[in-house]
This record gives sequence, structure tokens and C-alpha cells, in this order.
Amino acid sequence: MTAHLLTINQQVHLHQLKRILLIEDNDVNRMLLSDYLGYCGYHVKSLSNGAALFSTIENFQPDLMLLDLKLPDVDGYWLLEQIQQHSYLPKIPIIVVSAFAFKADQERAISLGARRYLVKPINLSALMMTIQEELACHCI
Repeated sequence: MTAHLLTINQQVHLHQLKRILLIEDNDVNRMLLSDYLGYCGYHVKSLSNGAALFSTIENFQPDLMLLDLKLPDVDGYWLLEQIQQHSYLPKIPIIVVSAFAFKADQERAISLGARRYLVKPINLSALMMTIQEELACHCI
């Protein structure tokens, strides 16, 4: 009986997992963030470039996106602009995680629809708090 209840509880928990799409070209950063977010209870899908972003969004249906601005194939700012042009996509909170530390970079990303901007190297506690705040705002 107890094993059956655990299975039901695990199934309920699986259905409540929030989906995070991580777009990060640095292999080490992508792996570490993906593993950490998975450990924290999120379902993570990661991309190393922006080429498959829109098909991945359609199939994965993320609750939140983490976006690096410097990608090998496309400019992250361009991706933010493209996301704003799709009626349902601007509703997905985007947190930019970038090495671009200038205020002008942050202001540009926010003006293009990013909800938050974190400068690398990021503090994992701050990242988790930011993700939780954005998901809480997104659910209301």
C-alpha cells in the first residue's frame, strides 16, 4: 500500500514539474546549469544554439527560458525580437544569463522582452530565487 501511494505522489509531482528551456552555447555552463536545475526539481531542455529554438518551444512548451545572448549561430537580441513577434511567446518569462555586463546591454535585453538579466558568473542562489519569482508571477 505504501509503495503504491509513493508512486501516485511521484506521478503527481512529475506533472507539476516546471519546464525550463536553457539556451547556452558553453558546454560546461550548459551541463552545470542543466544538472543543477534538474537537481532542484525542474524539467530542463537545453540547446547549444538558437537554430532550433522555435521548434523546441513548440514541442517542449517551457514555463520559463534562460537565454545566453552570445550564441554561435544567432544574436540573442535577435532571438528576443523574434520571440516578441509571436503572440503566445512573450508570455513565457525570459531570464537573460549573459557575460555582457554593461548597463546598455541589460537595458536593451529588457526593452526587447527579457524579464530579468543576470550577469555571469551567476550566483546559483540568486538564479533560483529569480526563477521562483518569475514562475510565481507567471502563474498568477
